[in-house]
Amino acid sequence: MKAEGRKLPFVFMLWAGIALIAGIAAWFGYVAFDGANPGLVAAVQATAAGAILTMVVDTMVPEAFEGTHDYAGIIAVSGFLAAFALSKMA
Repeated sequence: MKAEGRKLPFVFMLWAGIALIAGIAAWFGYVAFDGANPGLVAAVQATAAGAILTMVVDTMVPEAFEGTHDYAGIIAVSGFLAAFALSKMA
């Protein structure tokens, strides 16, 4: 954003606002789904995971593909496998 000419205070305030809204949304989800059916919670989490994966692929993979053309797919899969393994350790 700085490269596009935005001032540093604007960038910080924008990200602070995003963090605040995300925190409020997380709290609301926690309250709204307290005691909900585990199947419903799993469906909502799967939808959210798909949205995050779509966002990451849309924004980051094209840049990664430019830099590591031959290995971008393997690196991405390794990252997802590592995240999955870490989630199962807890």
